[in-house]
Amino acid sequence: MHADLLPTQRTIIHLDLDAFFCAVEELRDPSLRGIPFAVGGSPEGRGVVATCSYAARKFGIHSAMPMARALRLCPELKIVRHHFRDYTELSAKVMDMLATYSEIMQPISIDEAFIDVSHLPEPGVVYAKQLQTQIRDHLHLPSSLGVASNKLVAKIATNVGKASAKTGDYPYAIQVVPHGQEAAFLDPLPSDALWGIGPKTAERLASLGIHTVGDIARFPLQDMLRMLGQTGAALHYRAQGIDDSPVHSDHETKSVSHEETFARDTSNEAELLQILGEQSVSISKQLHKLNLHCNTVAIKIRWPDFSKISRQLTLPEPTADAKLIEQAARKLWAAHWQPGRKVRLLGVRASNLVPPSFQPKLWDWNPKEFEKQDRLDTALKSLQERFGAGSLVAASGLRSKPKDKQK
Repeated sequence: MHADLLPTQRTIIHLDLDAFFCAVEELRDPSLRGIPFAVGGSPEGRGVVATCSYAARKFGIHSAMPMARALRLCPELKIVRHHFRDYTELSAKVMDMLATYSEIMQPISIDEAFIDVSHLPEPGVVYAKQLQTQIRDHLHLPSSLGVASNKLVAKIATNVGKASAKTGDYPYAIQVVPHGQEAAFLDPLPSDALWGIGPKTAERLASLGIHTVGDIARFPLQDMLRMLGQTGAALHYRAQGIDDSPVHSDHETKSVSHEETFARDTSNEAELLQILGEQSVSISKQLHKLNLHCNTVAIKIRWPDFSKISRQLTLPEPTADAKLIEQAARKLWAAHWQPGRKVRLLGVRASNLVPPSFQPKLWDWNPKEFEKQDRLDTALKSLQERFGAGSLVAASGLRSKPKDKQK
């Protein structure tokens, strides 16, 4: 069912905490206000900019930029180490504020959320202004909000509002798209403003003379289907401002990943394969903790020139077994790594998660090896029950490893 056929008109608010990490750091240290600074890692290693102040953005600095390059653009840039505990605590307080307006609230990151206020009597802009004021007065944090009839347009509205603010400081934007004006609002925006359009798709569309969202909306649906399949159909409807996806109250884990950026680029295959194994074990533990199995395993490789590849493999059946995850990761590695080529970052991701089934997981396992592994697992479990869970760990587990990521 499309948005214009829904039985009741929806009002969705998208909230974005402006330069959130920087705003929190300014609360910790008021002397940072108004100066160019960046939150992130050391420029001597592989440090990157997590976020930067609006004063720093004037120099062309942006998130994900190597910190060393940021310093070249702005030699007086101050580097601030992150304080994740503070970010998490303040984010939770913001989400608690949102929850007082509606139970239908969906955090989508530490500094973003959707809230459905369709049931409230006043226009959405009233609650957007109240929220922005509350967050500013009680938590001393800046925020920008978009108000629209669906999630897609509300988020784009936030981005447009922020881009339109020319203060050079936190934008404190509120952008409202009236019901029925979704397509007109989106029409002049660049095509990549839509969800699902990355640089390659935007380039392909541009080669066909499609540069704006309005161009997509006017392009024949059958031609979009022929060129891009179901993705083309989805873009055709999004370009008209149609999105009936609900605001999810519960966060669903979409994938579990583990990746590592090396202090020095390496081409040592034995070391890289060891890391793939460690990452697979870590993902397996997380899947067991979540009581989920994965249908797909992917690896990500970033080369020294910052180019990257991501390749995935669909498993014969869902699993949370570390050995099967590692086996899939090794197959992908063997198919896509060039011997001797240095690697900057390596990661494994498990996705297409489902509840576990009770089918045996025997993919590519020799029965004798399976029996041997089963006996070993039983012996290890017995020892850990006797001497404690941490009494025995794999030798590879003695390396220091970054934290897992859940998406």
